Amino acid sequence: MSVEQKRRALITGASSGIGKATALAFAKAGIDVALVSRSLHKLEAVAEAAQQAGVEAKAYAVDLACISEVQEKIQAIALDFSNVDILVNNAGIAYTGTLSETPLEDWQQVINLNLTSVFQCIVGILPSMRDRGGTIINVASIAAKQPFPDWGAYNVSKAGLIALSQTLAQEERGYGIRVTAICPGAVNTELWDTETVNADFDRSKMLTPEIVAQSILYTVLLPQQAVVDELTLMPSAGVL
Repeated sequence: MSVEQKRRALITGASSGIGKATALAFAKAGIDVALVSRSLHKLEAVAEAAQQAGVEAKAYAVDLACISEVQEKIQAIALDFSNVDILVNNAGIAYTGTLSETPLEDWQQVINLNLTSVFQCIVGILPSMRDRGGTIINVASIAAKQPFPDWGAYNVSKAGLIALSQTLAQEERGYGIRVTAICPGAVNTELWDTETVNADFDRSKMLTPEIVAQSILYTVLLPQQAVVDELTLMPSAGVL
């Protein structure tokens, strides 16, 4: 592959779970990766693993919950890493609680991280991506299409992400930018261990981050003339 053809990706939430698995899958496929999350220490370990596959990998610590700073910081990363033609918006938060008992502050936190930060990442990357075309992958959830009780803020944030993806696809098609929304069922990640989640599921029957990562890689490697608008990926065990 020539230098001109080399693919370069920016992945958010890349220090663990789906983001980490996607970074390593991309690296094995020869795609350079810019890795974004809050934890520089964790990111550097992922970057080192990606580099062992023979690609360029750099870690960038960004707190995507600081909404007002996201666009500027993503623009700076795009400038530093240069020629990014793949954006994987994977960072997010899970949250359980009935709508009637969800504090406004918690609601806003979920919407900010799962939806508004994605919007700001996209706006930050578009100016440089439009020059060469590219692929934007937004990691949504089956909850966007099949809302679960006690997951209201999360359901709404992921449904909004699908609408964002569909609108962006139409607006940016003329620039050669493909947009995919991936809607996985339950995935066995650290998300289930976070303090904002109170749920008891059989994690052994869930999807693995690696399976989701392979699906993301598949959509990216399709010929430029084709796009997966939306991909629903469910555990074959029939759960969630």
